[in-house]
Amino acid sequence: MSSAGRFFLLVVVLSAPLWLLGGDAEILAEEGVGLPLSALMFLAPFVAALILVGQKEGRMGVLRLLRSLVDGRGLRGRWLVPTLGLLPLLYAVSYMVHRLQGRVSDLEIDPTSLLVLTVVFWVTAAAEEVGWTGYAVESLSPSHSALVTALIVGVVWAGVHVIPDLHAGRDWGWIVSQRIHTVALRVLIVWLYNNTDRTLAAPVLFHASDNVSVFSLFPGGEDYEPFSTAALTVAAAALVVARYGPRTLSRAE
Repeated sequence: MSSAGRFFLLVVVLSAPLWLLGGDAEILAEEGVGLPLSALMFLAPFVAALILVGQKEGRMGVLRLLRSLVDGRGLRGRWLVPTLGLLPLLYAVSYMVHRLQGRVSDLEIDPTSLLVLTVVFWVTAAAEEVGWTGYAVESLSPSHSALVTALIVGVVWAGVHVIPDLHAGRDWGWIVSQRIHTVALRVLIVWLYNNTDRTLAAPVLFHASDNVSVFSLFPGGEDYEPFSTAALTVAAAALVVARYGPRTLSRAE
């Protein structure tokens, strides 16, 4: 089995107990999030990556991977704009669509809750990206184009979220739209990763901005319908592929 295949299998094995236990309890309910306990599977890619890197490279390999989380050498200049601004912009447009449809009321953002969500979602994004980008993308990149790598990781990433979606009471229309967004999001993450010295700082911030945006604009997530967000994210990913090329996503081809 390939390195990526072992990683994907280990993520499923580590997630399975939470899938079995996580149908009722909620986490972050006081902050207006209310995710099912199975959402704690964000730890699975983190643990899987550390196990596999530790087996192959030892403690130094694990430290190298963790240091990449705060290595911002490539995250400067023009790359700060899409990293921190693209997803809030897409969600703001999606919010306006929701307003026009009468799905949401006036926006009220509590600064304290926003700060807590930012810290929490940076931590969860860091844990996920250590695995999905730091291990899976790195494992697949030598033998696949950047776009194919992103799609493989994106489909698996989306797939392991389906059971937590069901635990949260989502219908299949919501799940399909949200997971299409997930796959397109992975294309954008790989694009940022490849253009910021292949360190994890940009992927983590970008990933965190996704969660912070949705739970800030749609507290609790009850009124959020992902169709418009998915369409916008797919459009953004398509523009990136057209501009930078599917082979590397790092330069026009």
